[in-house]
Amino acid sequence: MTLNVYNTLTRQKETFIPLNPENVRMYVCGMTVYDYCHLGHARVMVVFDMIARWLRQSGYPLTYVRNITDIDDKIIARAAENGETIAELTARFIQAMNEDADALGVIRPDVEPKATEHIAQMIAMIERLIANGKAYPATNGDVYYAVREFAAYGQLSGKSLDDLRAGERVEVDSFKRDPLDFVLWKAAKTGEPAWESPWGNGRPGWHIECSAMGEELFGNTFDIHGGGADLQFPHHENEIAQSCGAHGGCTHHEHGKTIESHVKYWLHNGFIRVDNEKMSKSLGNFFTIREVLQKYDPEVVRFFILRAHYRSPLNYSDAHLNDAKGALTRLYTALKNTAPSEFDVRETSNDYTRRFFAAMNDDFGTVEAVAVLFELAGEINKTNDVQLAGCLKALAGIIGLLQREPTEFLQSGVSDGLSGEEIETLIAQRKQARADKNWAESDRIRDLLNAENIILEDGAGGTTWRRS
Repeated sequence: MTLNVYNTLTRQKETFIPLNPENVRMYVCGMTVYDYCHLGHARVMVVFDMIARWLRQSGYPLTYVRNITDIDDKIIARAAENGETIAELTARFIQAMNEDADALGVIRPDVEPKATEHIAQMIAMIERLIANGKAYPATNGDVYYAVREFAAYGQLSGKSLDDLRAGERVEVDSFKRDPLDFVLWKAAKTGEPAWESPWGNGRPGWHIECSAMGEELFGNTFDIHGGGADLQFPHHENEIAQSCGAHGGCTHHEHGKTIESHVKYWLHNGFIRVDNEKMSKSLGNFFTIREVLQKYDPEVVRFFILRAHYRSPLNYSDAHLNDAKGALTRLYTALKNTAPSEFDVRETSNDYTRRFFAAMNDDFGTVEAVAVLFELAGEINKTNDVQLAGCLKALAGIIGLLQREPTEFLQSGVSDGLSGEEIETLIAQRKQARADKNWAESDRIRDLLNAENIILEDGAGGTTWRRS
């Protein structure tokens, strides 16, 4: 089946035709490592992990790059505030980022380039931009990109230069030729890290990092560039201007339009909202992944992210996470009651696999794909068909779900109450009470467990339990 993706640049779905089917290349903007990752980062990590998994499932040899920004104003300020070196700060939060990603079932990208390891490439790109008349050094030691020299500026975000200038205040004592020009190289400030350059000691601006690292790893053009919707402007807009300004050859025609971009498909995931408000520290509704994982199993969080379409806004609340937990519990319960047989989706096709694949090939339609999983679970509950159970586990596995032992998931959970051993002891005591026909004691133990949110399920094979 043909994969169609929504291209932010052209604002429509397009058939995915890679530049080289033997080497599909995807670059995703990663984290600035000065603090713990938040829910917005969780969505980026899980969404593009899902996309990488689907591309590989579809037979494309993929190289997935997600960069790490390890030099930045916020990093410098936080390290100074903590009284630690920048290297100590960034190493600590890179480790924390990887721990969070691992918990969410995110497969590590193939390459995770660090900005500080590619300063030479950034300087070389800036030199080419100056030589091509797209950038200029200012008298304060900074180097700026001359936005007016790139006619296609604004095409990704749909913003025109005139509209942008109308909303821009004139800067006082600015060294820029145009208020919209953005910095490529920042002159060194006292006490800050700096590197030697033709324009004096300094460090790179944020936007040039991804242009230089993408070119270093992938060359002048590549297939997919991804990130959160908040990066569409100005970060990705500026990337296009830098990359095309540095090497040219970006112009091509798509759908009757002249497009200028070094990337064929631009993909952006939607925002995270909290109780229908934008997540922000100022509103006090800002959650790190670690805070959420103190209350919810990581697979519940992954499932919560994937059962919404990646481009839609995602509203976080305890009610929505509790609902996701209940829904994932229903899927795992179907697998607990009917042990799955081996099922290879590449060799066996049925109506469920066809509809799952059709959903995923329609711009990674996880909403419809997850609906297929629930249909499968419903049929499994009716028929106890082990092949359908295998199909459910195999399809869910494509997007990183339902790969644990069902009992392990069903009995997992963040609890300050009874341990698994204590629960098993109480179940054994209840069994003895029932054997002794001591119904009052049996009911007392069941009520005690219910109060601890432990659900007992009596069956022919004995009593099993799960956390509610």
